[in-house]
Order: sequence, then C-alpha cells, then structure tokens
Amino acid sequence: MSEPQQHWADNKERGSFRLMKLTAFGVKLLGRRLLSPVLYAIVLYFFLFGGRARRSIWQYQQRLADWSGQSDLRPTRRRVFGQFMAFADALLDKLDVWNGRLKIEDIEIIDPALLRNQLRGERGQMLVGAHLGNLEVCRALAELGEQVTMNVLVHTKHAEHFNRLLGEAGASHLRLIQVSELNPAVMLQLNQRLENGEWLAIAGDRVPLQGARNVEVDFLGHPAAFPQGPWLLAGLLKCPVNLMFCLKHEGRYRVILEPFTDAVLWRRSDREQVIAHWATRYAERLGHYCLEAPQQWFNFYPFWKTDDDASA
Repeated sequence: MSEPQQHWADNKERGSFRLMKLTAFGVKLLGRRLLSPVLYAIVLYFFLFGGRARRSIWQYQQRLADWSGQSDLRPTRRRVFGQFMAFADALLDKLDVWNGRLKIEDIEIIDPALLRNQLRGERGQMLVGAHLGNLEVCRALAELGEQVTMNVLVHTKHAEHFNRLLGEAGASHLRLIQVSELNPAVMLQLNQRLENGEWLAIAGDRVPLQGARNVEVDFLGHPAAFPQGPWLLAGLLKCPVNLMFCLKHEGRYRVILEPFTDAVLWRRSDREQVIAHWATRYAERLGHYCLEAPQQWFNFYPFWKTDDDASA
C-alpha cells in the first residue's frame, strides 16, 4: 500500500515560520538590497530541485491558458521560473510590510463599493482572499488610519510565534488565529471579535488539514477542491462577506475590495448546495483575478491532484 500524499500544511507551515524568522533577521542584518541575491539563489535551488512544485505551476499555467483562450499564457520553462521569481519578489515585499517600509501611500486601493468606509462600523465583516499576490499587505488594510484590528484565520500551528514576530515588527493591528476546527469555543471567540468591530480575513483557496470539509467545484475548467470553511463561517456568524485581492502591477500593489454577499444563508437540509454555490462563485472570481496577475498565484502543490499533465 502506498503512503498517502503529504498534505501541504504538514511541511510548508513549519518552513514558512523558519523562513520568516530567517528573513526577518536577514533584512535587519543586511537590508533588502543585499538580501535579494541570497533569496533569489534559494528560489533557484527550489526551482531546480523542486520537481513537484515545478509541475504544479506548469499545470496551473496550462489550465489558465486553456480556460482563458490566451495562448501567450501557455507554460514554458521560462514562464514557470518567472512564477518562482515572482514568489521571491513577494517574499521581499513581505519584509517591507513587516518592517513598515511599505506605506499606505505606496498602495492603490480599488474600492468602488466604498467598503473602506465600513471598516469602522459597529460590527465587523469577513474578507475572503487568496494565495494570489501578497496577502501580507492586508496589514496595510488593517492600518489605513482607521486603526481596525484584522484577524487573519490560518491553519498553521505556529500562529502564536507569527504573532510575536509580527508584533516585534510593529504590526499592532494584525492578529493570526489558528482555526484547525470550528468548535463552539472558536465560534464564540470569532463572533465576539465581530461584535467588537474587528474584521476577519481568511483565504478561500487553500484546503485545510485532513478531516476538514471541502467541496469540489470547477476552477479553470477542471474540478478542484476548495474549503467549505469561509462559507460555513459566514453562515454561522451571519456577517457580510467581501473579497480581497492584492496584486502587484508595474511595481505597485493594488488592494482590490469587492462586495460578495450580504449573507450566506443555509439550512441543514440545503447546506451542501448553498456552500457549493458560493464556492463556485468564488472560484470564478479567483480565475478572473488570476488573469490580471497570471504569475502571482502561489500554490506550489498539485491543486487539482491529477497526474495527467505534462511536466516541466
């Protein structure tokens, strides 16, 4: 019997924490300019020896090209390597965020529905993002001058360590909360934070640890597993849901705020269908924004979990 495929969180979250500590120390010691070649060398190493990640990006680029009908997006070794390099660039930008070098003046806010004006409402709302672009810039959103606390729901066991490092870097209005399961204690805590006017942020494109619920919907023309968590939470907490994407364009970040739904309403009898509906809608919007920044979707594992695609 073959061993079960290792889940992305089994090794990535520990690595992310160690990399964050290392890079945070490195930027203090060397500065971004001197650290850049080191980080790019590390990325080149993972590109050359990370066959699984390389094949996963190849598959993503192929499906994005087929789904959109844009042949110029078809994968090549150069384009796949370009996505690895975009990830390295995003890591360096995260350092600037953590160290306060990326200011709100450096970020373009695209907010046609004026959601920013609701950040100081009596009750908080939910933001669903993605591993597209740079989620760390949500710190800037939390500190736009409104002094709103942003609670980022994560699946990492190192949330407390991340919080300590973020606090040392000055991120006073950003808090990471581990949500391995939606038990009554977690739900009570999250509801209280909403009542206090705090906002919740969660990624909608990363299936959590085994045992958690997911739903299979169409993404870029093929069925893929998406987490049920954001839509279960929205229904239980009875809060509005908005989408948030942060994309880099010509060297400048754009934070895009988009209303999604005033409420996710489900009953026990139709919960699966309702959640599938909203997950499908979310996957459609994610595909739309992937086209705006095709090399900034950073999921370096087999998202569709098939092996029928060409390898890089």
